Amino acid sequence: MTASTPRPPDPSRARTTADFVQALVSLRQWAGEPSLSRLRSLGGQTVIPDGTAIDALPKSTISHVLRQTGKVPRWDFVKAFVTACLQYSDYPAELIPVELERWRAARTALADPSTRPPASAAPPDAPAEEAAAPGTAEAPAAVAVPEAVKTWIMAQVEASDRPHDDQALELLARRVAGEADRARKGLLGGYNIAPISFGPHAGPLLPGEEGEVTDDLRSIGRYFNGLRPRRLLVVGESGAGKTVLAIELVLQLMETFRAGGAPPGGRPMVPVRLDAARWTLGTPFEPWIAGQLTQEYGLPADDAARLVRDRRVLPVVDGLDELDPAPSSGPPRRAIGLLAELNRYSDLSGRHAGAVVVTCRADRYAELAEVRAGLEDAARIHLHSLTAEQIGAYLRARWPEGHPCGEQRDSIVTMLSGPAAVHLALATPWRLLLTVTAVESGADPAELLQADPDTDPGKAAARITRRLLDAYVPAATDLTPRGAHPGAVGRSQGGGTRAPYRPEQVRTWLVHLAAHLRWQAVHAVEIDRPPPGLTAIDVVPHLLWPIGGRRRVRALHGLCCAAFAVVAMLAFWTGSAVDPPDGPGAGIGLAEGFTLALMAGWVAIATGLALSPWPSAAGGRANVPRRQRVIGGLLGGLVGAPAGVLGGLGGLWLTGGKVFGFGFAVVGGFIGGFVLGAVIGVTAAGRRGAERMTVAEAIRAEPASLMGFGLCGALTGLPPLRLAGAGPVAFTLVVTGAFAAAFALGVAFKIATGGWSTDAELAHPREALHRNPTIGLAFGLTGGVAAFLVFVMNQDLLVSVLCALTGGVTFGLAFGAIAWSRTMIGLLVAASRGLLPLRLWTFLDWACEARLLRVSGATYQFRHRELQDFLTPEPEPADAHDGSRR
Repeated sequence: MTASTPRPPDPSRARTTADFVQALVSLRQWAGEPSLSRLRSLGGQTVIPDGTAIDALPKSTISHVLRQTGKVPRWDFVKAFVTACLQYSDYPAELIPVELERWRAARTALADPSTRPPASAAPPDAPAEEAAAPGTAEAPAAVAVPEAVKTWIMAQVEASDRPHDDQALELLARRVAGEADRARKGLLGGYNIAPISFGPHAGPLLPGEEGEVTDDLRSIGRYFNGLRPRRLLVVGESGAGKTVLAIELVLQLMETFRAGGAPPGGRPMVPVRLDAARWTLGTPFEPWIAGQLTQEYGLPADDAARLVRDRRVLPVVDGLDELDPAPSSGPPRRAIGLLAELNRYSDLSGRHAGAVVVTCRADRYAELAEVRAGLEDAARIHLHSLTAEQIGAYLRARWPEGHPCGEQRDSIVTMLSGPAAVHLALATPWRLLLTVTAVESGADPAELLQADPDTDPGKAAARITRRLLDAYVPAATDLTPRGAHPGAVGRSQGGGTRAPYRPEQVRTWLVHLAAHLRWQAVHAVEIDRPPPGLTAIDVVPHLLWPIGGRRRVRALHGLCCAAFAVVAMLAFWTGSAVDPPDGPGAGIGLAEGFTLALMAGWVAIATGLALSPWPSAAGGRANVPRRQRVIGGLLGGLVGAPAGVLGGLGGLWLTGGKVFGFGFAVVGGFIGGFVLGAVIGVTAAGRRGAERMTVAEAIRAEPASLMGFGLCGALTGLPPLRLAGAGPVAFTLVVTGAFAAAFALGVAFKIATGGWSTDAELAHPREALHRNPTIGLAFGLTGGVAAFLVFVMNQDLLVSVLCALTGGVTFGLAFGAIAWSRTMIGLLVAASRGLLPLRLWTFLDWACEARLLRVSGATYQFRHRELQDFLTPEPEPADAHDGSRR
């Protein structure tokens, strides 16, 4: 034990039994909150009078003693508990007897052992081990602890005592670790990074100065755990490494969590990096965190809310400066609003500030300081600029002796001792990376870093930065030819490589993506409930369609879906052999009129869904093995088949056997039920333990879609009734029952296709969009099979198949794959106007390989916000996505 190590709590100050018990609690906190299981292990065993060896510190006993304050704990417990805590904290073994003597004297002062109450005086709900000390005269020979008492006591134990028994916490930890590792590699392109150092002041320590403690990236976890309260504000210049530091902090804290430890006096928490730009003004902080855990990491909503409520999540809010546009015309309102929410965020007791980490750019922090807005009770650190020695060391590590860029390395190191603008321009890891990338592609560092010594260093450094940013896209394109992307070669025709991207093409497409992100930031503020991903930084595939022209694409999508819906209804009209009117003056019967009304209602619903502002591409992220899919389909089919047979027999009874016989009812019902059950089973396969929607949530989420399902069900029930000449009672029963059954089927689809699979550890940005046409195919298949069973009663086999196939495909496109259809139409329009590549998904993946973009959760983002801002064009007079200019 060193002189700086705090001594254990002093029990001699206890004046009451409650004070003594509180001293035991404080000792456990001082030791680092060892779990009950760990204390039981360290406490060893003791032998009771009948010779049976039992744990000296049963978990139930520890929990009970640390909660009750009515009597002094027995000495055997105190001795074992104090020893276990001291051993857990690596307290010197030779000093443990001294501490035990302090605790014995303090306990004796409170209660004389000779006057201790008999065993019968123990509380009725206390464990038997607490009733009397093992080995004493009044101890019974053997006492059985009622299992119900043990269960009740263990239910009262705080989750902090068994942190890794929480499956939701473990699932979150696994996914956070995977996402942080992916984000780090996406930023760095590997494992090497220029040295990042930080301290309490903005400027680095000059040689020979003293008084400021400087830490580096490797110590950020230890530094944060030493804070009281655990609140940290990270400030740095653009490109100084704030996001890299946030990711490194998450990874270091995850190592502590994985080891089963916790910060001294704290609770085990999972650090989660959150993009501040995704927060909307007026949203309470805790529900927002829970929503991000559900959306980005797939936790069920209830588990996410519980973990946030119980302070099992450490928010690492990255990019406070990205909430408001820069430069701002006034105070940064959204950043101020988020800081207000963070200042209301407390710990579990509600008496202290809650643990949180926030990163912010230096200029935005200065704006916030001017209006007296800040993160209360937080330690503030500043990321230091790179010194010339650090830059040289990084270049020598990247380009060692004998490397082809060795000559350029020496040239850069020489220029660092020249005009101050060169060092100023390369003083951040991001701009140093820009320089390295340009040089490795063949650029001359003398041209890139040229600076007039007579010009103001700040202005000269800004010019160098613009040259570096301007050279980055061509350099990255040259260093990552298109054929190097693994997805491009595998999909090329005949095994050949496609033509490489040209730098001017890449820049044009990135400029349009950057302009779209600016439009997203403005538009998200204007609507009440923006869809997830509509932010200033997130490139979400199914939200890119406005690039083709917002009004134009919506109109085209509405027309296409209306056409598909009409074709689907015409196929149904033909297949079900509804008799057309004999002439202009001929009347329409009740059955025909009701059929037309239902068809018109369904077309209206489908068209309305196609015209919705933001079609949802929900559908979860799944990575389910094919074997599980097959098993899920078989189980679903086996469950659905009996239900289908019952439905067929019900139809046989209602139609009086006039339309189809017993055999068709059984076989047709079996086939229809098996297909419907199999489709749902395949869709929901492998999702045990994943997030589930309730029936009420599914109905609230998409009421119009469910109404469309119900109308389709009612339509399929009409032809048999018409052929049988059913009366009003049978007509009402069948139509109502078919509507309800189809409505329930829609709810089942919504629940089955929502949420995450427990097998999915990382989400790909296109996963939800890729699942959308699959859902449409499932809709079309189920609708087509049901329609075929109806058509075959009226038409021959070939006509029935053609009508069912046509109706099923158009039904799926118009009703099930709305987000995918909107995205494809928008992409085709944008590609025809040269705004985006036709193979956009291939380009986005290639851009990540080229380190122009990166994957962040379920979205793409630009490699760095400075690159995005550099490529963002000046705003146009009119809305870029309104379709009037495009």
